[in-house]
Parts: sequence; C-alpha cells; structure tokens
Amino acid sequence: MQKFYCFGPARSPMEISQNEHANWHAHHQTPVLFNHHEPFEVNATTISHIDLNPIKSTRDAVKNKERVLILTPLRDASFYITRHFDLLSQLTYPHDLIDLAFLVSDTTDDTVAILSSELQRIQTNPDAAIPFRSVMIVEKDFGVVVAQSVEQRHSFEFQGPRRKAMGKARNYLLSASLKPDHSWVYWRDVDIKDSPKTILQDFIAHDKDILVPNVWFHRYENGRDIEGRFDYNSWQESEKGLALAASLPKDTVLAEGYKQYDTGRKYMAKMGDWRNNKDEEIELDGIGGVNIVVKADVHRSGVNFPAYAFENQAETEGFAKMAKRAGYQVIGLPNYVVWHIDTEEKPGNLGRRPA
Repeated sequence: MQKFYCFGPARSPMEISQNEHANWHAHHQTPVLFNHHEPFEVNATTISHIDLNPIKSTRDAVKNKERVLILTPLRDASFYITRHFDLLSQLTYPHDLIDLAFLVSDTTDDTVAILSSELQRIQTNPDAAIPFRSVMIVEKDFGVVVAQSVEQRHSFEFQGPRRKAMGKARNYLLSASLKPDHSWVYWRDVDIKDSPKTILQDFIAHDKDILVPNVWFHRYENGRDIEGRFDYNSWQESEKGLALAASLPKDTVLAEGYKQYDTGRKYMAKMGDWRNNKDEEIELDGIGGVNIVVKADVHRSGVNFPAYAFENQAETEGFAKMAKRAGYQVIGLPNYVVWHIDTEEKPGNLGRRPA
C-alpha cells in the first residue's frame, strides 16, 4: 500500500490545525507576484480598439469568411451601370461578405440617379442570395472637363492629366471605403462586358498580392467575331523602356501604347488565349485598371495609385511600380480573359497595332 501513500494529513484542509497546515506547505515555494493588478476596463465611448492581426488574405477566403470590397470609379457612366449590376449579381462569392463602393466624379449625365436606382433594385430583391453586405456612394469632383469621347479620352495629349486624375479618384474612393475587416479589394471598371461568375474565387485561389486578367473585346464585322486585344497597360518592362524613362524628366508620365513613346515593352494583351490554361501566371511591371484583385494589406501598407509621376508612371501602372518597389507580387493571367466593351478605337492608343 506504500505506493498509494499521500503526503500530508489524511484530513480536509478545513479540519487540520495551523501547525499541520504550515507543515503541509513547507515543501512548496512561495509564489511571488510582480506588478500584479486587476484587468483595466475601458468604458469611455470615444475610445475604440481595432485588432488587425486576425485579418488575413488567404486562398480559403470563402471558408474563412473573408470580406471583399469591390470598388468602381464612375464618370458619365449611366449607359453601362445596368449591365455592371447584372454581372455583379451573378458573382458566386457570398454576397453577405461583399461590400460595394462607388466614386462618382465630374459627371454631367444621370450616373448618380441610375446608380441609386440599380442599387435599390439589387439590395431590396426578395432573393436573399443577391443583396450585398453594404453599399457606399462617394461623390467628389476633381475639375476634369475633357469629354468622355474615345478620341479625346485616348488622345496622347490627355493621357498624363487623365491618368493623374484617375489615380486621385481611386485613392479618394479607397480611403473613404476601406474598413479594418476587409481582406481583399477588387477594383472593377463599369464597362466590363462579360466575366466569369467565379472570378473572385478564381483569383483568390492564386493567393497573390496583386492579380490582373487579360482584357479583350468582341467586335462583330460582316458576321465574324473579331477577338480584339484591349488593355495595353499590363506589360513587362524592357531595357528600351527603362532607357526611355531615364531620358525623360522625372515629372513626365509615360503614356503606354503611343507612337510618341516607343518603349519596346511586352504587352500581356498580345499574349495568351482564353482557350488555354487559365491559371498560367506571368510577372508584370505595369497593370491596367479594368480588373484588379489586391490583398487589402497591400493598400494598408501605403501602396496606392500615384496621382503624380512615380518612376514616370501614374495611376495603375504607377501602382504596379510602387508595389514592386515595396516587395509585393504583381501577377498577370494571360489566358484568363475578361471581356471589355468594344470602344471602336480610332487611331490613338492602338497606334498601328491591330485590334
């Protein structure tokens, strides 16, 4: 029975004497508490606490219930809004994890009224799978007065001021809408014609800091479907481009795709095919803004859209340059195609390149 022997008196601690109690504890070390205090309780309603440590951007975004912020800048966009919301409503990423935010600037048409009407339509739809978690409309004018015609928007002379104004608009929208619980930011232009319903899950599965698709368009001529290449702002840098930038003043914005600036860069628009492996990845040095998926912490770290010349680039191309300078990945999917509206390009940013 010796192995069942218990140290100390075989009585309840409430029944032993003071001497027996002292003997019982003689073999224990005395605990010492340094700077001991009770938990501090904060009751002031003007003080808030935000813990960003649990906010992650992972490839298991749906399983982890990661929140997505979809951002769209708008200007004279009333013609495209209905189609834009038709596509948003079809997204298979859980809508209760998605917030929408729009910035309307320098608009002369009914963009705000039509936007509000469409938002009312999708947010009050009786189908519970359609309404989004929240919606925000931001209005801010920047004094842009050039018309939205293709010839003027894509003219060489207007590219520097236009890209700077667009960078400013994106930054205002981002600063007004990004919340602490957002894990992903999805920049999506209003004039997308078609895209896969699973695009968010498809992109998030790559688990990249910044990811863009290829952007093409359909043009129908004489009963033929011509697959045109649209976005020449997603490119890989070249020695010729670096030499050209080094020869320009630091405040000059390189407008990609114009004969005035021959950069010799490799355009993702001229690579790939939607019939091939859609998950193939390539590294990029510049990106277009039609469709961008970004880990929210990239923006939180200070990488935004330069409204000035950053390494002789502005807006989305400057964003890519800044992200790479900060050590983030900038990746393109040459075989994953998002279809843009056919702008019926005039001689301008296409130059002599075939559509």
